[in-house]
Amino acid sequence: MHGESDFLGVARSLCGRRWRADHDALGAAPRFGEEVSEIVARLLTARGIGPEAAADFLSPTLRALLPDPSLLRDMTRASERLADAVIARETIGIFGDYDVDGASAGALLAELLSALGCEVLTHIPDRLREGYGPNTEALARFVARGARLILCVDCGTAADAVFATITGADIIVLDHHQADGPPPRIFATINPNRLDDTSGLSGLCAAGVAFLAAVALLRTLRGRGFFAGRAAPDLLRALDLVALATVCDVMPLTGLNRAFVAQGLRIMAQRERIGLAALLDVAESREAPSAFTCGFLLGPRINAGGRISQADLGLRLLLSTDPREAAGLAALLDQINRERQAVEQAVLDAALAMAAEQRARGHAALLVCGEGWHSGIVGIVAGRIKERFNRPALVGALKDGVVKGSGRSVPGLDLGAAVIAARRLGILQSGGGHAMAAGFTLDAARWEEFQAFLDSRLSAGATLPDAADLVIEGAVSVAGADRALCADIARLAPFGPGNAEPVLVVPGARIAYAERIGREGKTLRCSLAGAGGERLNAILFRAAESPLAEALLARPPALHLAGHLRINRWQGQESVQFTIIDAAHP
Repeated sequence: MHGESDFLGVARSLCGRRWRADHDALGAAPRFGEEVSEIVARLLTARGIGPEAAADFLSPTLRALLPDPSLLRDMTRASERLADAVIARETIGIFGDYDVDGASAGALLAELLSALGCEVLTHIPDRLREGYGPNTEALARFVARGARLILCVDCGTAADAVFATITGADIIVLDHHQADGPPPRIFATINPNRLDDTSGLSGLCAAGVAFLAAVALLRTLRGRGFFAGRAAPDLLRALDLVALATVCDVMPLTGLNRAFVAQGLRIMAQRERIGLAALLDVAESREAPSAFTCGFLLGPRINAGGRISQADLGLRLLLSTDPREAAGLAALLDQINRERQAVEQAVLDAALAMAAEQRARGHAALLVCGEGWHSGIVGIVAGRIKERFNRPALVGALKDGVVKGSGRSVPGLDLGAAVIAARRLGILQSGGGHAMAAGFTLDAARWEEFQAFLDSRLSAGATLPDAADLVIEGAVSVAGADRALCADIARLAPFGPGNAEPVLVVPGARIAYAERIGREGKTLRCSLAGAGGERLNAILFRAAESPLAEALLARPPALHLAGHLRINRWQGQESVQFTIIDAAHP
């Protein structure tokens, strides 16, 4: 930002945040042309988007943003080998990670290669029995079943030792996790985060890498005359998978990723993928899919199988072509997700208490574990702790003297690099990840050593406030919160990392009424009254007992409210709605 100040003088809100004015969004903006309103121009300027780049940002297309896949190291070599396999109709094994990105990348490649005539075998490892990444038993089983080519998606960058045990098949890795050394000694490793890659595509998830590999494969096959007299598969239909994975793996929604998600959501809205349609029905999602739909409705359900149940349920759902089977899988994943939520809550309360003690002792990174905690939910709990205390958080499950855990970080503190460094020093048995998330395995006897290492490596975390600053991009009156403004803001969607949804403030709002709704009263519905008698519907989610909820229910004479302005669609009706995320007394 070019300048900072407390917005409306709020140094500490009811949620403990400083409200920071974004002067680029609040000040004057350069001219963008008649098709761009003043508010959109200001928001674009705040995101570093100038007039020359506005069109590609507001209407991102693959035509404008898709790079040459051969920019990725080993891509040309891999596409030639894949083309050989397609032409010879080889059996291909696909080994994927047990999260949304692994399932999506695996489904994309399995669907494409099957359509091209190959027999495809798939395997998603069991989190508890097999752990993360390729293992000898699963890969050897591929070879025994006739696979002469094995693809490892969303994993494999650090699996050189496992790959050395496999003979009889070429191995190609399609991954995006950080590397800490040379690539494994296999046929090809496509990873924009390998040390010698100069593609500039480090922000891609594995499904994005897989999509580029698919583009390269079809280009190679076309060059060999494979599609003479036959139609090539339409890769654009797979963008729903890429969008889902990009959002759920918390990749930056800028550049190519923005095009992936924007176009992928439009594909998803057509509900052609039976598995995703069934999951949308189970989640009772009837609006046009958004980044929120992917991250909060679809993603947790697909991940649930890999966390506490059958790891391959998500992949099977994404590949399903039978409506009855898809409905059954979607219902099962929904049930497992509810079970996951119960398991998570049991761990979360204890973990938050431990984290609060660590925070009081001044640790830069919060490291907690418990015996009997389920290793499948420690990553989610780490995310909750990170949100609560605004510093890196790592949570582990202790069993037989070994801690297996997962961590989440905050912008500016590279947790993946820290975990990799600890592994290389011998503090960890294993570990890896990327800037915002990482996994690790640790001998419990070295717990304090790991804590000290994290405090040193991520020392800046010790001085962070308990709540990140809330960046305010504008103020709006009740009367000014109309459909036109909602439409302007929506032009900048999809929102996510690198393109946060604008936060607006309704200054001195008068709350006409407020009531708890929902089964457990965890949602608060309000009506805001304007100076001229106008009304604006408002809502607060996760409205458990908190200073924010209590302030709204008390209905003071005036309250500054911060949140997001959106169009709410319900039962065929549309209305403007303000989603409250924070408040402060004038």
